[in-house]
Amino acid sequence: MTVPADPNGADSAAPDYHGHRARLRARLVDHGGDGLHDYELIEYLLALAIPRRDTKPLAKALLTEFGSIGGLMAAPPEELTRVKGMGEASVAALKIVQATALRMLSTDVASRPVIGNWQALLDYLRADMAHHLIERVRVLHLNTRNMLIRDELIAEGTIDEAAVHVRQVLKRAMDLGSAAIILVHNHPGGDPSPSRADIELTRSIAAALKAPGIALHDHIIIGTQGHVSLRAQGLI
Repeated sequence: MTVPADPNGADSAAPDYHGHRARLRARLVDHGGDGLHDYELIEYLLALAIPRRDTKPLAKALLTEFGSIGGLMAAPPEELTRVKGMGEASVAALKIVQATALRMLSTDVASRPVIGNWQALLDYLRADMAHHLIERVRVLHLNTRNMLIRDELIAEGTIDEAAVHVRQVLKRAMDLGSAAIILVHNHPGGDPSPSRADIELTRSIAAALKAPGIALHDHIIIGTQGHVSLRAQGLI
C-alpha cells in the first residue's frame, strides 16, 4: 500500500513557482531592480503578500490593465480589487510601496529650498500626479527662504477639469503667511501642454497675489508625457 505524501509535510514536492521565486530573489539581491523586468518586480512584491500562489499571471494582468508600474501604483484600491485575484493584502502591498516612494521623494523636497532643488520637486510631482485618472490641483506654499511650508490639494475634478477659485488660493496663502506659491496640476490625458483656461487662471492668480506681495513662482503641469513650466514658457 502506498501512503500519499502529506501536502503540508517535508516530503511534498514544492510547487514549480517556488524555484522560480528563489531565482527572482537571487537576481534581485545580486543585481537590484535592474536585473528584473517590470512584471517580475510586481510578481515578487505580490508574492510577499500571497506567498502560496504563483503571482506571475496576476502581475502581468495588472500591468496590462493599468498600462505601467506608475499607472498600477497610482490606481485607487477599488480599481485594483476589480482585477481577479487582488485582495486586501495584495492591494496593501502595492500601496505601501507607493507610500514609501512618495515619502522618500517628498522628504528630499522638504529638506532644501525648492528653487534650488527643482529636479527633486519634479520627480516628486511626477511620481505623485502623472498617472492620476482625474485632474487634481495643488498649491505648494513657500516661506521667504523658498522652503516648503505646506503642500495642499485644493481641487479634484473630472477627467479633464477641476474647479479652482482665485479667492480661495489668495486667502489660503495669506492665512499661511506664504511668501510665494507654486501651482501644480495634472493632465490625465498625458499631454502637459497648457490650455487657454490654464493660462488665464494662472494670470488671474498672479494678479490677485500682487497686492499682498505674494509671488507666484510657477505653474507646473504634469502628464505622463512630461511636464510644462508656464514660467519657462513665458506665460506668467
